[in-house]
This record gives sequence, C-alpha cells and structure tokens, in this order.
Amino acid sequence: MTRRIHLHAGPRDHWIAGFAALAIVIHILEAGVPTPIPGIKPGLANVITLVVLLRHDLLAAIWVQLLRVLVGSVLIGSFLTPTFLLSLSGALCSLAILALLIGWNRLLPPARVGPIGLGVAAACAHMGGQFFVAYTAFIPHPGLLTLLPVLLTAAMLFGALTGWLAGALCLRLDNSPDAAAPAR
Repeated sequence: MTRRIHLHAGPRDHWIAGFAALAIVIHILEAGVPTPIPGIKPGLANVITLVVLLRHDLLAAIWVQLLRVLVGSVLIGSFLTPTFLLSLSGALCSLAILALLIGWNRLLPPARVGPIGLGVAAACAHMGGQFFVAYTAFIPHPGLLTLLPVLLTAAMLFGALTGWLAGALCLRLDNSPDAAAPAR
C-alpha cells in the first residue's frame, strides 16, 4: 500500500511568503545601492520583519527573516559566500535579541519595548553578530576594532529608523478602513 503525502499551504503560509517576498525585493534593491562605508546599509527589509513580529508573532518573523536571507542571497548570487555568512550571522543574532525582548515584553508588560527599541536592539545585535564573524573568521586584525564604534552608531541610527517605520506602518495598517484582526 502506498501512502501519499499531501502538502497544502494554508493561509498563514501564504501571507508569510508574501511578506518574505516583499522583504526579498527590498533586500535586493538595497544591495544595489552603493554605500560610503562598507558594511553600512539601512536594512530597510528589516522593517518587514518588525511589522510581522509586531502584528503577528515571533515564528512568522523568523520565517520571513530567514527566507529573506536565504532566497535573497541566492538571487543576488552571494549564497555561501562571506557576504551570505555575515548576513546570516547578523539575522540570527537579531532574531535572538528580538526573541528575548518579546519574552521580556510578555513577562513585564509595564516595561514594554516598543518598535523603535526593538529596531535599535535588533540592528545592534545584527551588527554585533556580523562584526564577530568578520573578526573571528575573515579579518582577525585589531585595526578592525576601530570601525566598531562607527558601525554600532550606524546600527543604532538605522535601527531607530526601521523601528519607527515599522511602528508607523503598523499604526497605519491598524487604522486602515479594512483592517482586520491580525492572523495568528
């Protein structure tokens, strides 16, 4: 007797794929923009991850972030390169800090961390993870440490921007005429 396995994507899978696709498009567009300092990018695709986290849940945000890194790197042509490893390490560190902060928000509701705080923490963790991998695996030179204050300052500024954008987008979505309760 042969068993058939049917894989059916449900509505949750569809909207996760939609959010991931949007984040991938932003990621690819941002990869084409030159920056004055290597390693500093606004990280606007992270706005999508924060919106998914704020409106839905951590697991959905993890899926969106990891799909963005994996599929984005394949489409850009950086899969399994140092750039991919840096991106993945940053994404994993930012997801870890977001998981901790979301847990903190549930444990201590009066001390909630808002969208800007989440954005700054995630961006700093992202930069920290990338810096750690860059320093330990690619450029173990003390001169690299001189870049750390500049990189963390940029992470804080861009993290505040992505957090603000995510918060504003969530407010806009919540106040739209056809705003439905977020699917969980």
